[in-house]
Amino acid sequence: MNKAQENALRREMVTTCRKMNSTGINQGTAGNLSIRLDDDSFLITPSSLPYDIMQPDDIMKMWFDGTFEGKHRPSSEWRFHRDILRHREDMNVVLHCHSMYATTLAVHHKTIPSFHYMTGVAGGITIRCARYATFGTQALSDAAIEALDGRLACLLGQHGQISLGKSFASALWLAVEVETISRMYVQALTLGEPPILSDEEMARVIGQMQRMSYGQMPEADGSNDVARPKAAPKKAAAKKAAPAKKVAAVKKAAPAKKAAPARGAAPAKKPAGRKPAAKAARKRN
Repeated sequence: MNKAQENALRREMVTTCRKMNSTGINQGTAGNLSIRLDDDSFLITPSSLPYDIMQPDDIMKMWFDGTFEGKHRPSSEWRFHRDILRHREDMNVVLHCHSMYATTLAVHHKTIPSFHYMTGVAGGITIRCARYATFGTQALSDAAIEALDGRLACLLGQHGQISLGKSFASALWLAVEVETISRMYVQALTLGEPPILSDEEMARVIGQMQRMSYGQMPEADGSNDVARPKAAPKKAAAKKAAPAKKVAAVKKAAPAKKAAPARGAAPAKKPAGRKPAAKAARKRN
């Protein structure tokens, strides 16, 4: 990756961090974000720097051996960012936040069951809650890796949530969805334990979601009644235009103009005609 591409990622990272706050899933200096650069390195947010003043050159560059460069220290949670990116080659972005309802459930070490089909957005029939471990430790990283096995998101016991994505946009979208489903579950629990969808139904749901993620229709294969693009109407054959009749344009000849007499010329005399018969008779008499 060249420097221009890395700088573009830094700018997008700052934008995403600010969206974490504006969407309400993060507060203050809590939470952190990382993205894979290549097989050896990644970018990560700095420690204890508010997102509203963070700039692209504040983002830290780290290598998988734990070394870093930049003008700050990397996030205290760099270990689980590094380890998740190392273990999950199918993902590029790790987003961690302390969203209110997901953290409420995490405080009680509650795994989110399939009480609602949208639980499947995290890639499985549940959204697991990792066991508690002190922040910033290898123990927390190990717990997160375990809870994320076969999943795209998890809760961290008495801590917060982690969401993964191939891009900043997909990771942020998932984090918001996890918070939304967490809120639903907290509110559903006020009425008692909600009924749970079967594993078979959740397998169908996840299959539908996977088809949609690949740009396909959500309907199961083999279904006859499926949404499909409307066929374009056939173009009507254009009517053959009748040949235009040739109209012979006969121009009416304009009358010839009399030539004007030349200047100085005497006017032409009228030709002598025959004298009237009465005058001729008088002369003979």
